[in-house]
Amino acid sequence: MIEVDKLIKGDRRSLAKAITLIESTKPADQDEAQKLLEKILPYSGKSFRLGITGVPGVGKSTFIENFGQYLIDKGHKVAVLAIDPSSPVSGGSILGDKTRMEQLSHNVNAFIRPSPSAGFLGGVAQKTRESVLLCEAAGYDYVLIETVGVGQSEYEVADMVDFFLVLMLPNAGDELQGIKKGILELADAVIINKADGDSLNQAAKTHAQYTSAMHLLRHKPHWQTQVLQCSALENKNIDTIYNMLQEYKNQNQVSGHFVDNRLAQNQKWFTKLVDELFNFKINSDKNLAFKKAQYIKEIREQKILPMSAAKKYLDDIFSTLSLFK
Repeated sequence: MIEVDKLIKGDRRSLAKAITLIESTKPADQDEAQKLLEKILPYSGKSFRLGITGVPGVGKSTFIENFGQYLIDKGHKVAVLAIDPSSPVSGGSILGDKTRMEQLSHNVNAFIRPSPSAGFLGGVAQKTRESVLLCEAAGYDYVLIETVGVGQSEYEVADMVDFFLVLMLPNAGDELQGIKKGILELADAVIINKADGDSLNQAAKTHAQYTSAMHLLRHKPHWQTQVLQCSALENKNIDTIYNMLQEYKNQNQVSGHFVDNRLAQNQKWFTKLVDELFNFKINSDKNLAFKKAQYIKEIREQKILPMSAAKKYLDDIFSTLSLFK
């Protein structure tokens, strides 16, 4: 049983247990998790949600650790949630990141937690969103959501944060090949990291190239995407990034976009959850699962066209009325 009072007072152990509860696949735990979320909902929504992505090797862990420490020095409380679509043995796991963020992970005003990219009912979107709500209820006013880089999770995260930040290496040619144009279109800021030492000239060149490239992409009506340089390792221009976020927050709160954006995100979340809950119920029905396997077998044997099989399967779904009770 999660002690809500302790959670709201910022107890990290209670927060960790609460996130473990919402990630559980057990039906009983899911029911308890929903009751918990209803209790803490009035205490949520007061953080600044920052999405951070970039290709492996760009220095996300170093950036998050040093930026997180900067935020704490400014009087903020920082929660870090990380999405890793790869296997924990592949080297991209947040557990490795947590080890590298040693200073931040031991700070009493910081909380670092992995967030599963796939799993029961909702994968990235549901579990990470719910974790954000819990972190906010525990008093963390900056929630950083990290993705491992250039995949579907980037699009998921962009739909659940207030600001989406893309980290780049000071080598535009290689980087442009390794990241999708669509992710740059989602970015509220592009940060050229590792702008130090022998890479300074290359970072300046990359900065100019991305500044130019941004003019060719679609523009956001409420904000002009910023391109900045920094060295997370040497703590250079971390303050500039913080000031940019403050400017964004102030500008969009005045215009009303900040609230409108969150309401639009909740609407998308609702639609996504309806689809996923519907699919879950369908896939949980053994009779429908058998019929689906049969249709797939017939398609592979070229006994039926995919469209005909799909229509038949849809008829089977709607005829299984007990599924929707």
